[in-house]
Amino acid sequence: MPLTADLLSQANQIRRSHVGDEVHLRGLIEISNHCRCNCLYCGLRKDNRKISRYRMTTKEILISARLAVEFGYGTVVLQAGEDPEFAPEAIATLIQQLKNLGLAVTLSLGEWDRQTYLLWKQAGADRYLMRHETANPKLYSTLKPGKKLHDRLKNLETLRELDYQIGAGFMIGLPGDYDPEHRADLALLARLQPDMVGVGPFLPNPDTPLGNFKAPTIEEALSLLAKVRLTLPSAHLPATTALETLCPQGRRWGLEAGANVIMPNLTPWRYQQHYQLYPGKAQIRSPVDNHHTLVKLLEELDRPLGKGPGHSLLRERRQNDGQANRMD
Repeated sequence: MPLTADLLSQANQIRRSHVGDEVHLRGLIEISNHCRCNCLYCGLRKDNRKISRYRMTTKEILISARLAVEFGYGTVVLQAGEDPEFAPEAIATLIQQLKNLGLAVTLSLGEWDRQTYLLWKQAGADRYLMRHETANPKLYSTLKPGKKLHDRLKNLETLRELDYQIGAGFMIGLPGDYDPEHRADLALLARLQPDMVGVGPFLPNPDTPLGNFKAPTIEEALSLLAKVRLTLPSAHLPATTALETLCPQGRRWGLEAGANVIMPNLTPWRYQQHYQLYPGKAQIRSPVDNHHTLVKLLEELDRPLGKGPGHSLLRERRQNDGQANRMD
């Protein structure tokens, strides 16, 4: 594996000293592949007529969530495109049902208004993932027609004001990104101080306008993952499915480059195959098979399975600092 060994070793040491050896497994449930957006890189884009659309029922989602409880995961992640048919009140009820199962709840449902975020927070949501994708405002608007980076960042600010643990992150190797070291993205993350950071390689989808561009190398992806760990030593950092799709050993190597989170897919197989952000997606197998594969991987790496919800260390630090300031 011809990688920058010193960089990856340093990132792994920083990970160990700041967040420990535990790997937190967050059960991913892809509840809908409908989307009102037309992002140039995404297979779920509104204008893609080549995929079969679906929405999971509440019953199906809860069945998947009970698997998370059975497997000992502390968190479920509800992920979807920006589905215009979502009723915020229905999502709030679902959050309450998931909390009743003893699970932390992470949402990755795109951009909504403050009142909706507040409703979901009051229902018990703990975290919200919203990658900024690129710190270049012009490129952002090109890749996401009708969207502005400024608005995305305002949403992240709103979520933090509402006491969510927030997740940001960027895509490595985006066409049109002339900052291969991602200096602007790393600087933005340093300013945002997100609780979680999702970074992964751009993987071209032939059913999108960017289908003819090339993906980055696994070396580039792992180097950026390591740099994120060095930038944010205490953040939760996943080894993504996209890494494993780029290279069969990508997830293993991600855990050795500073990552401490994996999101095993709990979505029923009949739906997984239609949640195609990019082709060739790794981990399209039954949730039980996904779980056993990851448990075996952690055993091989001598990394223990994280216990409990695995809340943000950064959030705990902010709360402690706030209490100390009030005492002063």
